[in-house]
Amino acid sequence: PESKGMFHRGSGLNLTSGQYTAPIAGYYTFTATLHLVRREQRKKWQPRRGNRLRVLICVQSRCQHNSNLETVSWLESGVGLFTISVTGVLYLQAGQYASVFVDNAADSPLTVQSGSDFSAILIGV
Repeated sequence: PESKGMFHRGSGLNLTSGQYTAPIAGYYTFTATLHLVRREQRKKWQPRRGNRLRVLICVQSRCQHNSNLETVSWLESGVGLFTISVTGVLYLQAGQYASVFVDNAADSPLTVQSGSDFSAILIGV
C-alpha cells in the first residue's frame, strides 16, 4: 500500500489488480522480489522432485502462450522466511499488461509478506 512508503510513478500500475499496463509499446525491464513465509511443513520432511517454487512475470496472464520471465527455487526443509526474485526485459504492446504469478509445487502453503515489490520501467521503444 502507498501508505507504507511504496514508490509509485505513472499511471501504468494498478494497485487493486496487481497489473502493470504499458502506456506505450516498448521494451520494459521488470523486477519482482517476493518475501515469502513457509507456514507449515509435513511431519517428516523429505526432499522430493515437486518441492519447487516458480515465480513468473507474464504478459496478459498467459504464462504458457506468451513470453515470460521465470525463476525456480528448490525449497529446503523447515518453516521460515525466504526471498525469491525474478528480473528481465519484455516487449509489451500499448495496453498489454504484465503481472506476477507464484506457482507453488511445495508441500506447504506460502504467504507473500509486506515489503515484497514489483516494478516496471520503460527502457526503449
